[in-house]
Amino acid sequence: MAVSPSSTPVRVAALYRFAAIADCEAVRHRLDALCRPEVRGTLLVAHEGLNGTIAGPEAAVERVIAGIRALPGFDRLEVKYAEAEAIPFHRMKVRIKPEIVTMGQPDLDPAADAGTYVAAADWNALIRDPNVVVIDTRNDYEAAVGAFEGAVQPDTRSFRDFPDWFRSEGRALLDRPDPPKVAMYCTGGIRCEKATAFLKAEGVREVFHLEGGILRYLETTPEADSLWRGECFVFDERVAVGHSLTPGSHTLCRGCRMPVSAEGRMSPNHVEGVSCDRCSDARSVADRARYLERAKQVELAARRGLAHIGVVQAPTKD
Repeated sequence: MAVSPSSTPVRVAALYRFAAIADCEAVRHRLDALCRPEVRGTLLVAHEGLNGTIAGPEAAVERVIAGIRALPGFDRLEVKYAEAEAIPFHRMKVRIKPEIVTMGQPDLDPAADAGTYVAAADWNALIRDPNVVVIDTRNDYEAAVGAFEGAVQPDTRSFRDFPDWFRSEGRALLDRPDPPKVAMYCTGGIRCEKATAFLKAEGVREVFHLEGGILRYLETTPEADSLWRGECFVFDERVAVGHSLTPGSHTLCRGCRMPVSAEGRMSPNHVEGVSCDRCSDARSVADRARYLERAKQVELAARRGLAHIGVVQAPTKD
């Protein structure tokens, strides 16, 4: 489906907050009413809080944000904004889930038991401390794009895998006569915040997480002072960003939806719109034909000055 770019700027808001919700159905109904008819996207509601991304006219999006912040416990809602030429969602979905970011640990209470926030301005001093173990809570394909210097990489395929990794391997990193502090980070803050609650439930006492995630760090930290290496994979049409949130060099493989570096695009296995090194061997003749047709439609839409909805199909944060 292709749509003409909007004459009115579209505001995209990615948001989350861990805060106790007693009546999820009532909150779901309220959010659904707040969003209609102009705002589209997905909002997840769980007893542990809210998470999602919405888009629409600026005034309509701000109305929804104000309505969420009026809910008990949501005055400190974490929001990150971006602009788009067209609304990147087909409809509005407000869904009730066991967790707002899936870890497979629904009994955790991040609102009450998460670790200590560390502002981006104070992050360098924390992770330079030799008695601090820095753990990346993102997935393996994200860490391959960029990471903090010296961070431990669990190399998980999904956030659901993090608890098993910690119990089987991660705990050994803390097995010292003088137990180290743990500093955790992720893209926007939600996964590392929940991961700190998990570690505390596992008996780790001093746990910290980067407030606002990598994105706030890259936005506010001068590149000359930065301990970040590489780019940051993001779950939207930008694919990856660098310091000051400038567009990165990675693109997205339309076959497996994984990031592809400039070097990866030089591979003979990389066919734009079809495959990359990761997925080339897994694509059937029928798959390739379908993906080539999709790429053709995207190109035709671009020539006509239209935005092709669904061009970027990034993986989820799970």
